[in-house]
Amino acid sequence: MSDSEMSEFSSIVERLERGEVQMKSIERELICPVCKELFSQPLVLPCQHSVCHRCVRELLMPNHDDSLSTDAGSESSNPGSPRSRVPSPSMEKLDRLLRSGSISSPGWRRSSVTPRVTTFPCPGCQHDIDLGERGISMLFRNFTLESIVERYRQAARAAVAIMCNVCKPPVQEATKSCMDCKASFCNECFKMNHPWGTPKAQHEYVGPTTNFRPKVLMCPEHEMEKVNMYCEVCRRPVCHLCKLGGSHANHRVTSMSSAYKILKEKLSKSIHYLISKEDQVRTQISELEVLIRDTEENGQLAETRTCEHFERLLETLQERRTEMLRSIEQSRSLRVERLRAQVEEYQGMLENSGLVGYAQEVLKETDQSCFVQTAKLLHVRIQKATESVKTFQPAAAPAFEEFVLDTGKEELFLKQLSFSGVPEPPVIDLSRCRVYNEALIHWRLSEDSLPTDHHIVEFRKLGSEEEEESSWSASEPVFGCSTVLCDLTSDSSYTFRVRSCRNRVYSPYSPEVTLHTPPAPVFGFLFNEKCGFSAERLQLSKRRDSVESVAGMSLLLSAERVQTGSYICLDYIIGDTGISHGRHYWAFRVQPDSYMIKVGVASDSKLTEWFHNPRDTSSPRYDQDSGHDSGSEDTCFEVSLPFTLVAVGMGRLFIPKASTAAGDHSSRVLPMPQRIGVCLDYDAGRVFFYDADSMRCLYERAVDCSGTMFPAFGLLGGGAVHLEEFITAKRLSYM
Repeated sequence: MSDSEMSEFSSIVERLERGEVQMKSIERELICPVCKELFSQPLVLPCQHSVCHRCVRELLMPNHDDSLSTDAGSESSNPGSPRSRVPSPSMEKLDRLLRSGSISSPGWRRSSVTPRVTTFPCPGCQHDIDLGERGISMLFRNFTLESIVERYRQAARAAVAIMCNVCKPPVQEATKSCMDCKASFCNECFKMNHPWGTPKAQHEYVGPTTNFRPKVLMCPEHEMEKVNMYCEVCRRPVCHLCKLGGSHANHRVTSMSSAYKILKEKLSKSIHYLISKEDQVRTQISELEVLIRDTEENGQLAETRTCEHFERLLETLQERRTEMLRSIEQSRSLRVERLRAQVEEYQGMLENSGLVGYAQEVLKETDQSCFVQTAKLLHVRIQKATESVKTFQPAAAPAFEEFVLDTGKEELFLKQLSFSGVPEPPVIDLSRCRVYNEALIHWRLSEDSLPTDHHIVEFRKLGSEEEEESSWSASEPVFGCSTVLCDLTSDSSYTFRVRSCRNRVYSPYSPEVTLHTPPAPVFGFLFNEKCGFSAERLQLSKRRDSVESVAGMSLLLSAERVQTGSYICLDYIIGDTGISHGRHYWAFRVQPDSYMIKVGVASDSKLTEWFHNPRDTSSPRYDQDSGHDSGSEDTCFEVSLPFTLVAVGMGRLFIPKASTAAGDHSSRVLPMPQRIGVCLDYDAGRVFFYDADSMRCLYERAVDCSGTMFPAFGLLGGGAVHLEEFITAKRLSYM
């Protein structure tokens, strides 16, 4: 950093320390993600996010009484604090957060006896937070954030003075606050309560405040111990007891002063970088504001067009409704008219009325010629009426069956009505993809994307210089966001792409990704719990697909022997299936904070020797990859041994010493891959170690395969190994 940059950097730090930054501009950083209010007694979660003490308590004990008292120094217990005038997050608000997805419920685990919650998702990052049996007591209070919130409160209520807590009426305005007495005083009261020459005169005082924090940060696990170290694995302050025999015994720690210097320098440099890029940030903000305006305009335009389409649909439905109702009305009127005419006709057949009455009057005619003239036509009418009575038939049917309307198909079509635009292309999630003999491909859609009908995955094998690339092969329609593709060739590169379909309209293809298959077929196995397994120091999962080393009491008791030259032995565990021929590949994950784990292969004869004489095999002069400077490894490295193990730990992978040039230590230490692969060629007598993500070979050597070979793992101190799902899937399916 140049002198000018250093000067500017120093001025920035001084401005930050003097508090010249506008407090109003940092308001959103001071809001609790649960209650959406200013932080009150914020606690630091293991994921480094902060949440109010009261909010964490309500998350852990949702049914607790809100009237439970808090710490004496909390603002919620102070009637005059702004926090006391803001309602605390109630259960109704927490339920609303659960329903809205701000806090996802699947991560919650309740005890079967009490409603106490031990695990909950962080409201900020959604990672599961497990507080264990100690609960809130294991969390640190974020005093730095609390102080910033208090300065913000004071800036927001500058016109409201903090009054003296000791004065008799009339109460005077406070001029200073004592951090030891946890009270505010005016000048006179401060002098009276802190007389010169007494211990109280040595109390620490600051400007008027309502935030009284402890002077020393204490360890939440060992309440009487001050924190004086910083765990680089857990990224939290610890005390010396945590390091000696607690949960951080095998973790890498630094002094608090060193951590303070390093973290402050990193933070200051990051702030300096952001401030130096202020013009660039302002330009990006302008671009984002333009995008916001365009988004709002395009969204309103899309809404308008959608409303127009639905209005046209409504108009069409209204027109059709009018036409169909008119048809029904016409039919109804015609039928009623016919039936009424028939009623009138039949009423005429009644005595003394209508046709019958008229016929009765005709019968009274005595003039024969006149009677014959009239009766001839009347007789015809009477005969028709008589026939009508005998064969009665309504003039119209009352049912309107031909007017029944079936809208099932139309309703289904309307329910499936969606936008006909081109769907957004999905993105393949490499972090969740796995390629073995089969390929597990995961992809994701943007959060605001519309539902799709299905997806199509396409893949092709990339050819070498001598071979041509194969054509694209497509999967069957996939209705989820993952699929398994079978029958892939070993030791080959494949390109994958995905596209979505909605309403028969396909999206563009996702960006292509290339994945390399392992050099051999997958070897499936689980951890063997019956051969050499130490239940005292190793914890095996129920599925036998992961094993964890626990630094228990026995390891601590044996630590005193290190002073006399004795070495603590590794705890070995092997796979439950052996290899006697062919090429085989398996992969696994080593927990990043593991102290030391050895991974590789070993023959059945060598395993018998290890399990019956563990003290000798743990000596660093015995293993060829121990890293000891005795030179014995160099002399025997070219000899084919019945085992090969590579050391992994503290985020590093260590190549055996004799495999590199003398004195070249840098080439021996590699960053630990997220996934490690091992390939054993039994027939050729060689073993290979890979970065399972990139399929890059990290190390290989000869191995004596005269007996049955087993996947072997040795653990020392804290650490864990997790087998890949593809490795355990076939084995678990038979259990």
